[in-house]
Amino acid sequence: MRLSIKTLLLSFCLVTNLYAQKEYRLAFDKLTTILNTDSINGFKKAVFITENTFDNRINYNDFQNEIAFLLNIANIREKADSLIYKGKDVEKIRKYASIFKAMTDTTRLLLSNEKYEHKPFHYDFDDFFGEKNWEKMFVTKLLVTRKGNCHSMPYLYKILCEELGVPCYLALAPNHIYIKHRSEKGGMYNTELTSASFPIDAWLMASGYITLESIQNGVYMDALNDKQCIALCVLDLAKGYDRKYPNNDGMFIIKCCDLALEHFPKYINAML
Repeated sequence: MRLSIKTLLLSFCLVTNLYAQKEYRLAFDKLTTILNTDSINGFKKAVFITENTFDNRINYNDFQNEIAFLLNIANIREKADSLIYKGKDVEKIRKYASIFKAMTDTTRLLLSNEKYEHKPFHYDFDDFFGEKNWEKMFVTKLLVTRKGNCHSMPYLYKILCEELGVPCYLALAPNHIYIKHRSEKGGMYNTELTSASFPIDAWLMASGYITLESIQNGVYMDALNDKQCIALCVLDLAKGYDRKYPNNDGMFIIKCCDLALEHFPKYINAML
C-alpha cells in the first residue's frame, strides 16, 4: 500500500526524535559518569559534551588545540610579566594572573621572525543570553570568534585553570557566572572576565540585586566545587535539548534537573 506524504513525514519526525533522544541520552550518561568519578579535567570534558551534543560538527581535536594555544600564551605571560605579590602561594597566583592576561590583554609575540598579536576576548553584546542562537553560550564559539559572555568566558577560564593544575571556583549571581579565588594574603576575591575587573562582593550584591538571605542560603555568590560546576553543564545540556527540540515532552529536561540538583541541591536555575 502506498504511504501518504503525511505518513512519511510523521515517520521521518519519529526517527529524528528517536535519534535525538539517543544522542542526548548518551550525553546524559557521560555527564553522570563524570559526576560519579574523580575524572581529571572533568569540567572541560563536560563542557565539550554539552556543546558537541547540540552541534556534532564541533571537533574535539580543534577544541584541544585552541586550549593548548591559550595555555602557551598564558605560560609566556607568566614568564614575562612581573607580579607584586609576596605570599607563599605566589606560584598559584602567578598562574591566575597569566590566564587572566591571556584572556583580557593583547600579547605580542615574535613567531618565525614575524610579529604576531594575540588579541583579547571581548564581550559579545549581540544575543548575550543565547535566546536566538544557543551557540552564543558556547566555549567553542568563544574560541573561534573571540567574543563571549558571562557563561562562556568563566567556563573557559576554569578550563585553563584545570589544565594548569590550579583550583578555580565558579560562582553564581542572577543570570550571571563569575570566578572566585582565594589568596593567602587577601582571602577570597572575585574575578570578572566580561569586564576584566575584580569586583568586591558589595558591588556584585548591588548590581545583581542579591539579598543577604540568598547568600546565607547558598543560592548565590558561593564558591562552587567541581561537581557543582559540572551540574551547571547538566542543565546546559537540558537547555540545549529544549532549544534544538522545542516540541519535546519535558521529561528529559526534568531528568537533567534532577541530576543537577542531586549534586547541587541549591542550584536555583535547576529548581526553576
